[in-house]
Amino acid sequence: MRSAVVLFPGSNRDRDAVAALTKVTGRAPVVVWHQDTTIPDVDLIVLPGGFSYGDYLRCGAIAARSPAMLDVARKAEAGVRVLGVCNGFQILTEAGLLPGVLMRNANLRFVCKRVKLKVANADTDFTRAYMQGQVIDCPVAHHDGNYFTDPETLARLEGDGRVAFRYAEGTNPNGSLNDIAGILNERGNVLGMMPHPENLIEKLHGGLDGRGLFQSVVESVAA
Repeated sequence: MRSAVVLFPGSNRDRDAVAALTKVTGRAPVVVWHQDTTIPDVDLIVLPGGFSYGDYLRCGAIAARSPAMLDVARKAEAGVRVLGVCNGFQILTEAGLLPGVLMRNANLRFVCKRVKLKVANADTDFTRAYMQGQVIDCPVAHHDGNYFTDPETLARLEGDGRVAFRYAEGTNPNGSLNDIAGILNERGNVLGMMPHPENLIEKLHGGLDGRGLFQSVVESVAA
């Protein structure tokens, strides 16, 4: 499987994403600078976590207007899989590739810990290696992870099965509506999520629960 990681000023999880993709796929991804106007032909594009542009204006607002994002949008429209993690999720919403916004955590504090995630839809290109309803461990590290959208959009997300992950009952760290931790676009090839699966893909990390997401994409590409 061919992949790419888009690097923005202030990204700090790009190396983690590169390491996870290399470990799971056996092939190092291409690292694309945000000012590049063209992304190579790949099967998966990853927008990593961090604090792009120092989170000025709104988290992800400036990065969403980077030249590389124009090609991310084009490739997403053509069916290429796109994964945005943490700041990457914020960038996807700011770019209009996913609905809703990520607001300040309800407690107005930065949260950095492991949480429990529930697989809300195991029938996606990003979740097929998991079981429906499976509860997994996953780290979070964010200040603006409180997902919010209007009632009509929320009803569509829920009705269409576009909520991929939820925080398991009682573990929501940020106040997100309906405990939402990750959502998909209408086509199902773009996933944004706040938790960091790339940080739990080998035993030295303390667990393997994040590995299934990357394995799911590999299996979907091969299918």
